[in-house]
Amino acid sequence: MGSVEQSIGRLIFNNPRKYNALTQSCWEAIPQKIDELMNKGARVLIVSGENENFCSGADVSEFDVVRKDTATAQFYEQTNRDAFKALRTAPIPTIAKIKGYCLGGGFGLAAACDLRIAAHGALFGVPAAKLGLAYPVAAMTDIVHAIGAQHTKQMLFTADRFTAAQMHEYGFLREVFSEDVLETHVFNLATKISELAPLTHHATKAAISAAHLDTSVETAMLVGDSTFTSADYSEGRKAFIEKRKAKFTGS
Repeated sequence: MGSVEQSIGRLIFNNPRKYNALTQSCWEAIPQKIDELMNKGARVLIVSGENENFCSGADVSEFDVVRKDTATAQFYEQTNRDAFKALRTAPIPTIAKIKGYCLGGGFGLAAACDLRIAAHGALFGVPAAKLGLAYPVAAMTDIVHAIGAQHTKQMLFTADRFTAAQMHEYGFLREVFSEDVLETHVFNLATKISELAPLTHHATKAAISAAHLDTSVETAMLVGDSTFTSADYSEGRKAFIEKRKAKFTGS
């Protein structure tokens, strides 16, 4: 489910009975939902789960059908990759607001977000070794870049769960707060981001991706160059000179 209010989009995993585990249809819907939220004017996206948990990963109860053999497993993995990519490459900043369980594919979705902020009681892990399956390479790339190869190996080899304090120490989390102030802090951060230049945010994401994830430098340069002929760039300069708050339109 999702909504947009005051240029802040919300993508919410909604299956609280199963700790917001994702069915195959949910995985398939994520890229389209992100596009819909941006088309409705979202300049920043908060990704969270309904009620007390972020996302416990894939809904394992349907694996006998959707991952019963190589062909179905490959199709399923593609829906995962598409969802991770949609978050990773979205032109707007994405913030994972994490409470409770952040496990498996849910951990991968959080890793694909730009910023990750959690409540103290959140728990993290990738239990692939308990299920006897391989974790998607696309998600693994995000995790390795977030916490490094050694921490990733420990997490996958042991299938242990890790605390918010540990994940903050590893660099996975930007900040950790008590649950009662988590929403306020994330909303205030999203509001601040949404009021700044959208094209600059797009260029920043492209440039960091090129530098950090070995994506196309040429693409990042083209996105960056486009800001210099934008109305937002003109407005930003005028507002700076006039010592007022800029009114960006994303054009």
